[in-house]
Amino acid sequence: MPEQYESEGAISSTGMGGAMDLAVSEAETLERTPGGPEGTGPAGRPRSLWSDAWRDLRRNPVFIVSALVILFLVVISLWPSLIASGNPLKCDLAKAQEGSRPGHPFGYDGQGCDVYTRTVYGTRISISVGVLATLGVALLGSVLGGLAGYFGGGWDSLMSRITDIFFAIPVVLGGLVLLSVVTSNTIWPVIGFIVLLGWTQVYRIARGSVITAKQNDYVQAARALGASDARILLRHITPNAVAPVIVVSTIALGTYIALEATLSYLGVGLKPPTVSWGIDISAASPYIRNAPHMLLWPAGALAVTVLAFIMLGDAVRDALDPKLR
Repeated sequence: MPEQYESEGAISSTGMGGAMDLAVSEAETLERTPGGPEGTGPAGRPRSLWSDAWRDLRRNPVFIVSALVILFLVVISLWPSLIASGNPLKCDLAKAQEGSRPGHPFGYDGQGCDVYTRTVYGTRISISVGVLATLGVALLGSVLGGLAGYFGGGWDSLMSRITDIFFAIPVVLGGLVLLSVVTSNTIWPVIGFIVLLGWTQVYRIARGSVITAKQNDYVQAARALGASDARILLRHITPNAVAPVIVVSTIALGTYIALEATLSYLGVGLKPPTVSWGIDISAASPYIRNAPHMLLWPAGALAVTVLAFIMLGDAVRDALDPKLR
């Protein structure tokens, strides 16, 4: 009992200064705690949306598997000779439609070309079209949607009507009409067509995100302090409105790869001698009963690639959406 009274007297005698010292010492202890309280990072600093998302993604097996598959596809698209030493354009009609044999595990196509080599080299075209088209769609849609959502007024009304017109155009039918008059044998007409008809989806996502972000208190405070429109858009609104655009673009990348293969299959996308999964699937379709291996391997590679990007987009969406936490 005497010890208790002495300790209480010691605490009460410290007064306001002792209480402040205690608060300071508790704060210092909290900062030294490795994890900190819930919602804070290593030195007690609050975690951002991106750090939380990255932490969730590292624990998500769907993200890990899809990211590894995509990494493998990117590597072989850049250096296909690492796993395929042959020439995709070297064919031998004497071996047409033959099945698997040593050194040629996927067999030969209707022209006697090695299906394995063509499947590996077709990765480069599909990844290139998907990535470049996604970058173009995301950039164009984000800029137009951000400006429309921030400034509103007549510009917003005009752009909304234009997007309605583009949404009314069937994608495949538009590709048949527009690409049928193109004689170029490069990937750029296909990429340009995808950007032309694909930016509207990102536009609407970016517009809605900017409209929501510009109503926040920190934007109003920046405007009251005299910040310019360009500074508000770049420093305050864009970092807080870009997450939905990233999610939609990641999922759409797989869709664009499938769209390129569809257009090439219909004969209006890429054309021989370009090595493409869509071209190989189109060439193998008449022989599906006699030589199904010609269709199985490029179609399987296309399906795995599209699925990997869609799974990656779903994982990123779950990590960046606070409502799903």
